[in-house]
Amino acid sequence: MKTVSNQLLAAACALAVMSTQATQALAAAPMPRLVQQDGRYALLVDGKPFTMLGVQAHNSSNYPAALPKVWAAVKDVHANTLEIPVAWEQIEPVEGKFDFSYVDTLVAQARQKGVRLVLLWFGTWKNTGPAYTPEWVKFDNQRFPRMIDKDGKDSYCLTPLGEQTLKADTRAFVALMTHLRKIDGERHTVIMVQVENEVGTYGSVRDFGPKAEAMFRQPVPPAVLAHKKSPVPGAAGGTWSDVYGPYADEYFHAYAIASYIEEVAKAGRAVYDLPMYVNNALRDPVEPLAPWNNNFSSGGPGYDVVDIYKAAAPHIDIAAPDIYMGESHKVNAVLTQFQRPDNALFVPEMGNATYYARYLLQILGRGAIGVAPFGVDYADYSNYPLGSKLKDKSMAEPFGKIYEAFGSLAPLWGQWALEGRTHGLAEGDDRKRQPLEMKNWGVTASFREWQLGGQPDPVNLADIPPGTESSSGSMALAQIGDDEFVVVGQHIRLHFWPAGANAGKRFMFARVEEGRFDTRGKWIMERNWNGDQTDHGLNFTGQPTILKIRLRTY
Repeated sequence: MKTVSNQLLAAACALAVMSTQATQALAAAPMPRLVQQDGRYALLVDGKPFTMLGVQAHNSSNYPAALPKVWAAVKDVHANTLEIPVAWEQIEPVEGKFDFSYVDTLVAQARQKGVRLVLLWFGTWKNTGPAYTPEWVKFDNQRFPRMIDKDGKDSYCLTPLGEQTLKADTRAFVALMTHLRKIDGERHTVIMVQVENEVGTYGSVRDFGPKAEAMFRQPVPPAVLAHKKSPVPGAAGGTWSDVYGPYADEYFHAYAIASYIEEVAKAGRAVYDLPMYVNNALRDPVEPLAPWNNNFSSGGPGYDVVDIYKAAAPHIDIAAPDIYMGESHKVNAVLTQFQRPDNALFVPEMGNATYYARYLLQILGRGAIGVAPFGVDYADYSNYPLGSKLKDKSMAEPFGKIYEAFGSLAPLWGQWALEGRTHGLAEGDDRKRQPLEMKNWGVTASFREWQLGGQPDPVNLADIPPGTESSSGSMALAQIGDDEFVVVGQHIRLHFWPAGANAGKRFMFARVEEGRFDTRGKWIMERNWNGDQTDHGLNFTGQPTILKIRLRTY
């Protein structure tokens, strides 16, 4: 009995030490933060680059009873991050009385499932409107004024110049961030927060109320002048009209909204310093730049006013695009417009129709910190035509098989992207070949080809591989050494060729290994491709696959 007692005592001591060490490790875990290296970005979570393989739930799935249908879809998509709203009306239905029971449930369940969270603050604006404000806000126009249009009529949109609105929104957001610090300050289940949602205004370029008119006639703030140059010739200083001419109304409105968001974000980060971003309902990315003409949400963080948001809202890390334009040339334009040396690429919303799945690898390959198709839960709701008509596992499957394959890469990918090693592309609507040049090597991607032989030109549409009837090919590639690559792809054929210092040299594949990475980042080979599997290029089918490739010249 004495021996048993000693053993039990030793075990208890060991458990106590382990528990203390675990608590210390949790307490010591650094806050999530965004880091930058030569104009490239990574989101650090627990001190390591983290790539968000995300999904966003529907707007009304933010209640405990609705969460089972959310988690089921998260599991089927193999996502590591869930973006989900927290509504102002939800946590402060009565002024000054806060209810965080939903937040507590959400965070606890996310931990149980090993999923990180991005919280979406639906405060003063959601899709430009005040629908998610509490009733005591949305129906009190005297205390919480709306914008005034050119005709002197009230807008549907709350003005960004409402002092009491800003005060109330800020107080609620600070209460949320304070509660998060209390329940999650050591665990960091929540890794990022979106402040407001798709801000701006439809139907009116800006507020024309007396306060707004007086501010519009004031000189443009120096910080804005330093960041934003006028698209047309204008004065070096002076009023908004003096400096920006026909763009003055939109730019003033962007500054007013960004300044409001800055106050909310600054106060929230003062109590709990999580990374924060704003999202954007896009204007047409390929139309020539022109002043607002009732054709987009004026004042939102569009590509042409990111500079103004950077000047007015320094506590916002990222201006991020919501992509609901499925055309490949528009997606390419959006990614280029928002991926800037001063702005990390992050796509927090994207359509969930099948044809959007091909963009996941392109976005991640371009070095994005994350991406999330929208409306990925099993609520009885479809956001067609912006997304899929489907509401079950068949909606989730095209995204899930990509995330499942990419999952073993995710712990490594963020560091590779930060170092500038990654590339991505998606099959265009034109189905044309796409060349890509890297350090001393190039690769050409082609599509709609069988695994053996070549595709005739013109393509025989009666004889193409299943699943390639519409554009579906994509890949993400990392050059992990001078002659070594890791590629994940689907419905795509890759031909490598020597470039740069290797130009003109003869080469062969040294190894083309199919496999995956384990949780420690060790490569686990399943098989080595050769012969028929490499003689006609590297052919990825509709089942996404990871290859580790080594090339050699001779």
